[in-house]
Amino acid sequence: MPSRPPSASAPLAAIDIGSNSFRLEIGQLQHGRYRRIAYLKDTVRLGAGLDADGYLTEDAAQRGLACLQRFAERLQGFELSQVRAVATQTLREARNRDAFLVRAQAALGFPIEVISGREEARLIYAGVAHLQPSEAPRLVIDIGGRSTEMILGSGVVPKVAESFKVGSVSLSMRWFPDGRLTEEGFRNAQVAAGAELEEALEPFSPRHWREALGSSGTAGAVSQILAAAGLSDGRITPEGLRWCIARCIAAGHVDRLDLPSLAADRRPIIAGGLSLLYTLVTHFGIEALQPAKGALRQGVIVDLHERHAAQRHRAGAGAGDVRDASVAELQARFGADRTQAARVRSIATTLFAAARPEADDEAQRELGWACDLHEIGLMVSHHDHHRHSAYLMAHVDAAGFSQSQQRRIADLVLGQRGGLRKIEAQLASELFAWQVLALRLAAIKCHARAPVSTKVLRLARDGRHAVLGFDAAWAATHPRTLHLLQEEADSWQKLDAPRLRLQTH
Repeated sequence: MPSRPPSASAPLAAIDIGSNSFRLEIGQLQHGRYRRIAYLKDTVRLGAGLDADGYLTEDAAQRGLACLQRFAERLQGFELSQVRAVATQTLREARNRDAFLVRAQAALGFPIEVISGREEARLIYAGVAHLQPSEAPRLVIDIGGRSTEMILGSGVVPKVAESFKVGSVSLSMRWFPDGRLTEEGFRNAQVAAGAELEEALEPFSPRHWREALGSSGTAGAVSQILAAAGLSDGRITPEGLRWCIARCIAAGHVDRLDLPSLAADRRPIIAGGLSLLYTLVTHFGIEALQPAKGALRQGVIVDLHERHAAQRHRAGAGAGDVRDASVAELQARFGADRTQAARVRSIATTLFAAARPEADDEAQRELGWACDLHEIGLMVSHHDHHRHSAYLMAHVDAAGFSQSQQRRIADLVLGQRGGLRKIEAQLASELFAWQVLALRLAAIKCHARAPVSTKVLRLARDGRHAVLGFDAAWAATHPRTLHLLQEEADSWQKLDAPRLRLQTH
């Protein structure tokens, strides 16, 4: 049966597959208030397991898989709709990420989405905005293991969100090898961080915000150090950071480091984190960085809750889901013919729902979004526009979508016309094959770019294969469309995929 959203009071789970730590948070949103039910954290250091060629080593992979198996035990009894797992910078970079994801999803028992840096930033802000609400213009900074996210916003709305490829793990590995803490290392790490962040100086300058918040394990750890040392009430200041850096240099090595309240798992990467924090506060004029309550994992839960709320109350095209707004914005940005997109959507989704009524809501929605965006490549060129459309969909920043989901939709868009060999590997998924078949048939039905009826074509499943039915009288008056449909049926005979048969009544 098609999936149903959980009840509004059901617990939801977020898995944050970070570059330094993996985190599982189980929470509940009721009447606008967030309540944590459970929290598990494991220091995996996945980011430290990328070799010089960008491949995730087997040792790092095994650490990650073992952690995900432990998380799976805690998630026993959870439905698919209650869980969302997201992966960040390390898996954005890893050249063998797809192979790792197959094993990771098997270990966890739930799908894992790789999200873009900007999507990560959006979700971080959602977590902070919900747990620490304010209408004041604010800067939110999250230092991860291999990336740093910076977001400007007020209330629950992020205005600017960016991700930069520099983090506590990557800086520590490069500039503090073997745990050695030197003045030169801190100087070089700050220069490297400053070079990466230089393009952010104007967009995130102090004139754009009134308060600055730090949302991350790094900011939280340094806040606790300064509070424990009696140097602040937890706020992170330039003076406090200089004190921490001086203590590191005096120690000379992480094994001799004596910073109050510093956890053992944070010790190997604290130098990179301090270098990055000091660069941020000095370059962006931050007099005091306050520790934030929310983070990525809470943002994932908030976002999942809002998706379910939109699904429960949806009337028509999914009002309330940020992904619908992103699709509409992309249509406007690339000058898509919305009338034609709506025609194709109406036919494709009707055919797919009739043939695969058991498919879940998300599969139907992905097909609808593919229809909405199938012609955005026309802005680049009319020649092979389906390839341009697919490329844009795979690489554009689209709020609410993971990279994984964007690629699935891009594959659908790529398959809208032409030979099927280019998506042969994806056709191994039976559900994808039926989605792309529905899209291709809809594009043929709407090829005249004129008003269409959703009742002319009827798609049904006969075992593994497809039967497209229509009236003989209609076929007699639409020879060009019939010709294209026959060519389409011939195309499906050549692959190990559902065969298409035409049938008149």
